[in-house]
Amino acid sequence: MPIFDQAILGMQFKHPEILWALFLLIIPILIHLFQLRRFKKTPFTNVAMLQKVVSESRKSNSLKKWLLLFTRLLLLAAIITAFAQPFTSATTALQEKETVVYLDDSFSMQAKNNGISLLEKAVQDFIKNIDVETKFSLFTNEKTFSNVRIEDIQNSLLSLPYSYKQLNLNEIGLKANSLFSQNNSTVKNLIVVSDFQERLASGNNSMDSTLSAHFVPMQPREILNVSIDSVFVEDGLNEQATLQVFLSGGNEDEALPISLYNDDQLIAKTAAKFKSNGNAEVKFTIPANEQLNGRLSIIDNALGYDNKFYFNINSKEKIKILAVSESDSDYLNRLFRGDEFEFQKYALNQLDYSNLGNQNVVILDNLTTIPNSLQNILRTFKKDGGTLIIVPAINSDISSYNTLLSSISATDFLEKIALNVQLTNITFDHPLYRNVFEQEVTNFQYPSVKEHFRIQTNLPTALSMDGGDSFLSGDDGLYVFTVPLTLENSNFINSPLIVPTFYNMVQSSLQIPKPHQTLGEATTVDISAQIGNDDILKVSKEGYEFIPLQQTFPNRLRVAFDQNPTEDGIYSILQNEQALQNISFNYPRTESQLKYLDIGALENINTMDSIPELFEYLKAESNITAFWKWFVILALLLALIEVIIQKFVT
Repeated sequence: MPIFDQAILGMQFKHPEILWALFLLIIPILIHLFQLRRFKKTPFTNVAMLQKVVSESRKSNSLKKWLLLFTRLLLLAAIITAFAQPFTSATTALQEKETVVYLDDSFSMQAKNNGISLLEKAVQDFIKNIDVETKFSLFTNEKTFSNVRIEDIQNSLLSLPYSYKQLNLNEIGLKANSLFSQNNSTVKNLIVVSDFQERLASGNNSMDSTLSAHFVPMQPREILNVSIDSVFVEDGLNEQATLQVFLSGGNEDEALPISLYNDDQLIAKTAAKFKSNGNAEVKFTIPANEQLNGRLSIIDNALGYDNKFYFNINSKEKIKILAVSESDSDYLNRLFRGDEFEFQKYALNQLDYSNLGNQNVVILDNLTTIPNSLQNILRTFKKDGGTLIIVPAINSDISSYNTLLSSISATDFLEKIALNVQLTNITFDHPLYRNVFEQEVTNFQYPSVKEHFRIQTNLPTALSMDGGDSFLSGDDGLYVFTVPLTLENSNFINSPLIVPTFYNMVQSSLQIPKPHQTLGEATTVDISAQIGNDDILKVSKEGYEFIPLQQTFPNRLRVAFDQNPTEDGIYSILQNEQALQNISFNYPRTESQLKYLDIGALENINTMDSIPELFEYLKAESNITAFWKWFVILALLLALIEVIIQKFVT
């Protein structure tokens, strides 16, 4: 039944149309004022002595009639008002309401207060306080429950797992709007239950003003949390390697035990001693050339997800590099003499072309010309995922270079420039140098160049010279120098810059897994394996199995991880149930530092101290106080008063 707003003395009526009946009260008034029955005069022989009595009786009778009139008018008015059903309420109480709840299930909600985690406390309070008949929508960082009652999702909420993902306030608002209807006349209550760490404030923090946003902060008793942040494996000069472990959040006055496991076997244990800034570094000695499925573990009473850290060391897979060189310099031999490389170098006239297909990297160094037969093989090599590095000679036949380059990418050598210049610009965000420098270096000794080729290309520039000409351009398996790297022409091969440049170029050819990966980040791994057309690789850990994205090349398989896996741990990459190698994943450590947001600085929100307080507030906002019963009682009292007047007033 529709509810109409009608304000009379601050009161509203469910059926205000019945109030028109109040105009009927004029009828008894008219009857009283214009009496239809007229009195007859009866003469008496002697009425002198009755004059006073008659006068007083008429006054008493007139008072009684007036009392009865007002009593009956009030009685009828009370009955009419009772049928109109008067009530009072808040402004929004009469509007239809929609409720959407965001429940933060991120890892920081593992923090405890009075022995129970913040997420468990939030779920229990929510189940206890929401009305069983209320329909609502609820979403977490990964799950969504739309248009449900609490009994529909109670078990799901009680078993809700923690998530490493975290929505920010802007994303919460957008998600909530997608769950609300498009009806502009409804009150849209958005309830946000979270510990409100500072990371929620990334992006636009103001909430949509059309939403009634209610924030309920869940705060732990302690805000100290120790986290294992990362590990680094440093190869030694002998058969031993050093495992460096970095921790944060500790107390300077306490030493925290930390254990190292290989699978389930405890192989080392020590204590982490923290500095005044809360950080600590621990070192373990491990075998340098042995496979290791490592797990680091601490015991901390705050968050649990960052108390363990997985890493693994696989048998090293060497990067196969073949250089076709006419240079007298041995700089390539010196660069790739490490155990992680399998390096071969041939003169052009000694090259076995059939050997190119088995390589990861091919370097053309100081060749005067590139024969057509070699060009055809290099095109196939590049198409199959190989990495090609081109270093021209002073007297290069640029037409042969351009024939090859134009068939691989839109790249051409132009004229040769004989001008002494310096290499002056490093593109620090280029993939080759993104993690090389701690800061943008500007004061190192720049290599000099006597002659170089001007180039036209769509490849990104990694290094450039005075005047803006490219020194090195390339990405995604093709790198082109414009400068011959002979000592007579440039001192670049004696510059410290040559090591990270060539090292990162060849490393990009074979995506060797790092000792540990982070869940949620795109990860690519290359595996040297021959696989049939119908074969697929699987990734497995203790019954949890999935098929990753994979791309096949002639001499390797490239496996990509993005949305999977979703759990931390050490996974095996399987081919026909045989483990090719292992890969380790850990949850992001973004929630380990318990720093909380100042909610008072946010706009368009209503803050509540607890979930029970919030539902009491929402109940009060929806409360309707009905008065029709009081008017019925008033009518009964007036009827009683009329009886008393009739009986006792003469």
